[in-house]
Amino acid sequence: MNIRILSTEQITAYDTYLRIEERAAGTREKYLRDVQAFVCWLNGAAVTKEAVTSWKERLLAEHRAPSTVNAALSALNGLFRFLGWEDCRTRFVRVQRRLFRDPARELTRPDYDRLIAAARELGRDRLALVMEAICSTGVRVSEIRYLTVEAVQRGRAEISLKGKVRTILIPTKLARKLLKYAKKNKTVSGEIFLTGNGKSLSRRQIWAEMKRLCVHAGVEPSKVFPHNLRHCFATAYYRAYRDIAKLADVLGHSSIETTRIYLLTSGAEHQRQLDRLGLVS
Repeated sequence: MNIRILSTEQITAYDTYLRIEERAAGTREKYLRDVQAFVCWLNGAAVTKEAVTSWKERLLAEHRAPSTVNAALSALNGLFRFLGWEDCRTRFVRVQRRLFRDPARELTRPDYDRLIAAARELGRDRLALVMEAICSTGVRVSEIRYLTVEAVQRGRAEISLKGKVRTILIPTKLARKLLKYAKKNKTVSGEIFLTGNGKSLSRRQIWAEMKRLCVHAGVEPSKVFPHNLRHCFATAYYRAYRDIAKLADVLGHSSIETTRIYLLTSGAEHQRQLDRLGLVS
């Protein structure tokens, strides 16, 4: 029986495979981080189905969210399939569909408004505009690079991700603010949001800048991360138009079931719905 030890070369080859498969940079980074965490936990031991199962149990014992555990298992299962180690793949944690959002992670409209106000008060105009751009268009944080001067001038951006191309419209008011910002920074073409060195803003940088706003804005850090701005857009859009199919297209979802996750009601709203049933005398 072959003893399977994960090598640096195998992990690097897996990263190359993910790139060829056109996985987003953020996805590749997350997968490799999870794989490295597993390798560290193995501490030189061989990869076996029992080891993978033990690691899954360890993550659950650490009270990791089932979705977090499943994301890590997805990274490993993908690696094992790539290596031909199918017998090492393990099942995901079964999760019952949630009825409402976790209030500790629910970014409300007042929370969003406070974050924007705090960014402006602190002179972080770029961050304020990045948050507005994500929240008013529904783009992923990895897609803001498609907000170029040319796209804003046309009023629409062509986004290519995960082998799909979709067009998003840019709200008129946002377009004016983006062009004004570009002019102020002497950006005549290409990406609007850049670092001081002229490089694209990374997901991690935006995440860190948003977290630093929390204390000043008076918003719980658990609610503040870029993807939650996309959830805010989805909630506002659905409440206004009640068209989940179109919303799925705008968000770039292949399945409406994915979009439904974005539209979970809050715990407080679910409680009001139960109370209105009037089933207790």
